[in-house]
Amino acid sequence: MHQLKNYMEVIVFHAMEEILKDINVCSCERCRYDIAAKALNDLPPLYIVTEKGELYSKINSLKSQFEVDVITAVAKSAILVKRNPSHSKNYSQDDQEN
Repeated sequence: MHQLKNYMEVIVFHAMEEILKDINVCSCERCRYDIAAKALNDLPPLYIVTEKGELYSKINSLKSQFEVDVITAVAKSAILVKRNPSHSKNYSQDDQEN
């Protein structure tokens, strides 16, 4: 079965795993998605058609082409979200469960 996928989403989420380790920013689900959304709005979409399961074999081949732009966009987005999170400053991830 073929799938249409914005491959830039995959690249951004993979980059976020590494970048957010080095930036002191809230890592709750909401903040991670806010960072990803902002970064993706600043990056060009990269739609591909792929067989299910084939997508991850393409990650390494395309990732390096966009690496600098993605790192810049994710870092910039993380700083913006850190300065203006969607939740209160005393919010904790435990609050998500309640």
